[in-house]
Amino acid sequence: MTTRPTDSYDRGRISAFAALVTATVELGFPEELAQVMAGELRSEEAMRKMCAYLRQARPTNPADIADEMLAITQVRDAWVQKQVSEHANASMTRFYNRPDRFSDQG
Repeated sequence: MTTRPTDSYDRGRISAFAALVTATVELGFPEELAQVMAGELRSEEAMRKMCAYLRQARPTNPADIADEMLAITQVRDAWVQKQVSEHANASMTRFYNRPDRFSDQG
């Protein structure tokens, strides 16, 4: 049996999802809340951060959980935007520094 490159990624997400469900249910909230959060959080790291929040803060109000989930997604989205911006900047730098740019054109 060959191992796909995404196998460990999938296992990590499944493990993070299971931990999120457990943490949510332990606080007395329905499993469906964890499913919605996992859909919004999307990444293993974000789900693990949410689990840490649930276990440490032990919120009693679903609004507090939603606020933290939104904060985590905003941080992730800002990081993604920064990566996209850095990639675009690097591409422009390569374009402007290409060897043929300064060659004699006439």
